[in-house]
Amino acid sequence: MDELIDILHEDGSPTGTVLLKSEAHQRGLFHPTVHVWFYTNRGEVLLQQRGKNKATHPLLWDVSVAGHIAAGEAYEIAAVREVLEEIGLTIKPEQLEKIAVIKAMHTHPNGIQDNEFHQVYLCALTVPLSQLTKQESEVKALQLKPLLRFAEEIWGLAQTNAYVPHGSDYYKLICKEIQARLKR
Repeated sequence: MDELIDILHEDGSPTGTVLLKSEAHQRGLFHPTVHVWFYTNRGEVLLQQRGKNKATHPLLWDVSVAGHIAAGEAYEIAAVREVLEEIGLTIKPEQLEKIAVIKAMHTHPNGIQDNEFHQVYLCALTVPLSQLTKQESEVKALQLKPLLRFAEEIWGLAQTNAYVPHGSDYYKLICKEIQARLKR
């Protein structure tokens, strides 16, 4: 879905320009997104398998919930909105714990230039997987994976080609931050 988004400078600061997402992707302009990683107190991470019709990385496993921030929208509000849209879960902004802002640059074979600043959040998942409702147009499947198994898979021990290639530093950060919360 095309939507109006804010354009950012290469350092992440706002330019004051608003464009359609498709134009930002065509021109390789930086823009903000949200990534929300859900985890359980049993040490599991919620993964989303991207829909088969996604323009980038179809059918690969990815962050629990992700999406673009609409022009003028607050990051936490965008995260709450995306969680409701993609997995049918209502959360409050206070449940989100921001852990990082990650600059990411990817050029895809279909010509999309994804230059984004990911606002990365963690959130405890306190409902069973069966209570989540996936957005059919965006999400093929949802699964809970033990954090240790997830870490093994993304750090090159198995199935790295099954995941969106965010990079090992990104995935290590996610695992480390979730693990720290499980020790509390």
